[in-house]
Amino acid sequence: MRKTPVPHDPADARPAAAPAGATAGTPRATATTARSGAETDPADAPPARPRRTAPGPWTVFALRRTGRLVVSLAALVTASFAMIHLIPGDPVRTALGPTADPALVEARRQALGLDRPVPQQFAHYLAELFQGRLGESIGAGLPVSDVIAARLPATLSLALPAFLVVVLTAVPGGMWAAVLTRDGRRRRGELAFGSVTGALAAVPEFLLAVALVASFAVALPLFPVASRGGPDSYVLPVVALSVVPAAALARIVRVETLRVLGEEYMRTAYAKRLPARLRYLRHALPNLLASSLTVGGLTLMALLTGTVLVENVFAWPGLGTTIVQAITEKDYPMVQAVVLVYGAAALLITFAVDVAVAVADPRSTVRGS
Repeated sequence: MRKTPVPHDPADARPAAAPAGATAGTPRATATTARSGAETDPADAPPARPRRTAPGPWTVFALRRTGRLVVSLAALVTASFAMIHLIPGDPVRTALGPTADPALVEARRQALGLDRPVPQQFAHYLAELFQGRLGESIGAGLPVSDVIAARLPATLSLALPAFLVVVLTAVPGGMWAAVLTRDGRRRRGELAFGSVTGALAAVPEFLLAVALVASFAVALPLFPVASRGGPDSYVLPVVALSVVPAAALARIVRVETLRVLGEEYMRTAYAKRLPARLRYLRHALPNLLASSLTVGGLTLMALLTGTVLVENVFAWPGLGTTIVQAITEKDYPMVQAVVLVYGAAALLITFAVDVAVAVADPRSTVRGS
């Protein structure tokens, strides 16, 4: 039986519909290839933006500490300038006395620039300060900067040796007391150490200086009573300055040493039977640096301020006697300058201590900043 042929439909000869996503009349592979070529062409790609790298922890730490130092110095300069304007009445009249000639008072006020408006005085004060000029003394008539330059070395010659004595006695003494009294041993020694250091730390430096003069310069004439002379003239002032801070620092070092001796790495050092020199100097002492440096900076600032009283007891020609004499004579420019020097020294010591602690323990200090 013959099959009847099916008639040919012209619609069957049309091409198949393009798949989704392809352009009509264009194969899908060609469109995909064209797109991929356009994406990978370097000439048509947009320029890469430079990556912004975040500042490192040391950079952030340095910027923050420097910013705090600058702000603190600005506040100190402003306070020292405002001090002379917060005094009731006319400071020149107070310094020269109530019977001084009005023409002399007016001339002195013009010489000090006190007849100008306060903003102009402050601008002039800053300009002079940046040039190293701190004004003129009312009583002596000399530049204040010259007087401070002549008296500052005498103060440092007391403060720095006293600081060295404090560190060399308090740190070994506190560590030695901690080693002897750790784990509750030698209760009597612990009580004696705490009692002696507590009593010495509570004695005012002024009374200690007077007692040293009465004992070792008057009753037993072993050292000079006052003034700056040979090496023996430094003994009593340095001792008077260093005893109280050394006692306070020794107590702090003992507590910190007891904490360090209880750490796991110290137990490991004991288990390895390391010599005592290695255990205490290589393992214990470096871990005391952070707290010891902080307290040491505070001690140095206390020694600088403590020279004010000690210098007056021993008639030492330093900044301490200068500021007391200036207050007595109402020489306000001199008082203003000495306060500025003491304040700037305290701020710079604090800044140096922060940097030293960051170097000794960068993980906690730098990252915490």
